[in-house]
Amino acid sequence: MRDARWETRLLALVAAILVVFGLTAVYGASSLLTISGGQVGSSFALKQALGAAVGGIVAALLARSDYHKWRRWAWPVLAVVGVLLLLPLLPFTYAIAPGINGARRWVNLGFVTVQPSELAKFAVVVWTAMLAAKKGERIRTFQYGVLPFIVVLGPLVGLIFLEPNLSQAVLVTALAGVVLFTAGARIGHFLAVGLVATPILFGAVASAQYRLARVVTFLNPGSAPAEATWQVHQSLVGLGAGRLFGVGLGQGQQKLGYLPYAYSDFIFSTIGEEWGFVGVFAILVLFGTFVWLGFRIATSSSDPFGRLLAVGLTAMIGITVVLHVGVTLALLPATGITLPFISYGRSSLFVALVATGVLISIGRGRRNAGA
Repeated sequence: MRDARWETRLLALVAAILVVFGLTAVYGASSLLTISGGQVGSSFALKQALGAAVGGIVAALLARSDYHKWRRWAWPVLAVVGVLLLLPLLPFTYAIAPGINGARRWVNLGFVTVQPSELAKFAVVVWTAMLAAKKGERIRTFQYGVLPFIVVLGPLVGLIFLEPNLSQAVLVTALAGVVLFTAGARIGHFLAVGLVATPILFGAVASAQYRLARVVTFLNPGSAPAEATWQVHQSLVGLGAGRLFGVGLGQGQQKLGYLPYAYSDFIFSTIGEEWGFVGVFAILVLFGTFVWLGFRIATSSSDPFGRLLAVGLTAMIGITVVLHVGVTLALLPATGITLPFISYGRSSLFVALVATGVLISIGRGRRNAGA
């Protein structure tokens, strides 16, 4: 039956606009960049466009498929992601998982290079939604509710941390928590787990000097040395320079050696500089609309698995946006979290598009179920 739900059509349109906006922003942020070997950074936009085309095709296929299939695929998808997360940590896999900037977060599969921690966000949401829906009311007990999720997801989160990528590990944990809370897990169980996890988190922060410096700089920026606050300071300078309408596409100055990773980790700041308040406001409205539509699809789904999956995927986009924007506005410590649909990174873009396709599938399934 033809899909007549306006939410799904509008969701697809919003995602498409965000992708186009992202391709333009990546080109503007990297157009004058030269990286090792003399490669012109504007090629980033071409690579991103290829990723958008592949992700768009996959999203279109998923939108027309039955989302209930993900219940059967949850365990295999989680297992595959677990293997991909393990590969960079093995001492004999440097050929396919080399160290970049002191971290091993990418795996070269020959035909494509993937970032397993990005795929883990989607896999964890699908698996958690599947098992939470299956447990039903038993989710309210610690033994049959929260504990099995800790046992399975704990090692997966640990692999992400060892990349090292603490911010992504925390994000994946938060997404699982959102799905479990939506499923009816007790707040007391979350508080108990949080109480145990807090010293572990503090230890993880203190175990690396750069993490500790980021937190200390965030808590007391006035006393931090200039080099420690450089990224955040340059991000705010870029946002302020854009004023109302920006300095123009590709005309931003912060990307010229002042703001690192202006095309990925700090692309929101680059947009603020080149597109001004108008561009920043437009992006926030688009993301707000996306999250609103995602939750509308979730709340009107009568299927527990569909509802939990929609909540998790919507939260995956929404929380990531909050973290990225919070860092660029100096409201959160620097994390390296990318902006969905916008930042350079084909793994991140692919996961965002796949999430969109599945959300549309849930919306279409709700419509067909009610027909």
